[in-house]
Amino acid sequence: MTHRERFVRTMHYQPVDRIPIWDFGFWEQTIVEWRQQGLPEGVSTDDFFGMDKQWHGVPVNLGMIPGFEEIVYAEDEQTQTVRDGSGTVMRRSKCGTSIPTFIEFPVKNRADFEAMKERYDPDDPRRYPADWGERVKQYRERDYALGIPAGGFFGWVRGWMGVENTCMCFHDDPQLMHDMMDFVADFVCRVIERALSEVDIDYSSFWEDMAYNKTSLISPKMFHDFMVPPYQKITRLLAAHGVDVNVVDCDGNIEELIPLWLEGGVNCMFPLEVGVWGTNAVKLAEQYGPPLLMIGNIGKRALAGDRAEVEREVMSKVPALIRRQGYIPTVDHRVPPDVPLANYQYYIELVKQLAAG
Repeated sequence: MTHRERFVRTMHYQPVDRIPIWDFGFWEQTIVEWRQQGLPEGVSTDDFFGMDKQWHGVPVNLGMIPGFEEIVYAEDEQTQTVRDGSGTVMRRSKCGTSIPTFIEFPVKNRADFEAMKERYDPDDPRRYPADWGERVKQYRERDYALGIPAGGFFGWVRGWMGVENTCMCFHDDPQLMHDMMDFVADFVCRVIERALSEVDIDYSSFWEDMAYNKTSLISPKMFHDFMVPPYQKITRLLAAHGVDVNVVDCDGNIEELIPLWLEGGVNCMFPLEVGVWGTNAVKLAEQYGPPLLMIGNIGKRALAGDRAEVEREVMSKVPALIRRQGYIPTVDHRVPPDVPLANYQYYIELVKQLAAG
């Protein structure tokens, strides 16, 4: 069975030789630490751990064209204050990886939004690579699952306005929020329709990151009123081209949003962070049944413990979810450097044993 067949059949509750072996990814510092613990130089994690071919997407550009000119406003030994290509002004560290301090975002009002729209011409030829025709031919012969980017709504607007301003806009200027989300939906549909028409796509991917450790950053009613209709616009287009596996990447506690995504046509939740709130994919499977597809939910904190904790985490979820189908195990975010290489190897070993039956 090919990597592609294994993914497609798993996501449609059909028999497979084994479930796919995927990962979310690894922080850069994790790889540095693992090299010191025995991960060979020059060997990819996919090869070392024996992963399936994973997370391939068509190179459709949904970003700003052109982006903003990058400007350095101030600098000292430890930080830079810059405007990056997204138009966001931030103070960022020069001494390592950390979340920057955001100072200003490019969209503050309707006039800024109207100006921003000029950077999202769906017909710009740069939306597709120059060798697109050759890639289409190669995709016909592939043995791996192929996805297509499908945008997002809260996450997209958050990039324009920042978290606080986005949340306030739902209340202070709801028509502007509706207009921004409708614009995003129309733009995404216009851009991806060519790829959908020319390539047999296996799944779509959305990105939101709109939840914290207890709840969503907006109410379920706001999600329903502002986001479900534009989601449906995109998922209807995807369905018309045979794409019925629609993945949303959202960190945090998303449990109250799952039925709303399902209503919007998004049926695969990823990465299902365990967190301190304890999201459990087995319970979600019992609650929602076959409409719900899932990727993730192996707690990174458990993998940082001892071997017994790793085993408890895997055995409490993976056997039941393999029997249920519609599930691919991965760690619930990028693997942090406090997870020892030996623990991750043990986790992969357990999953492979279970996957093989």
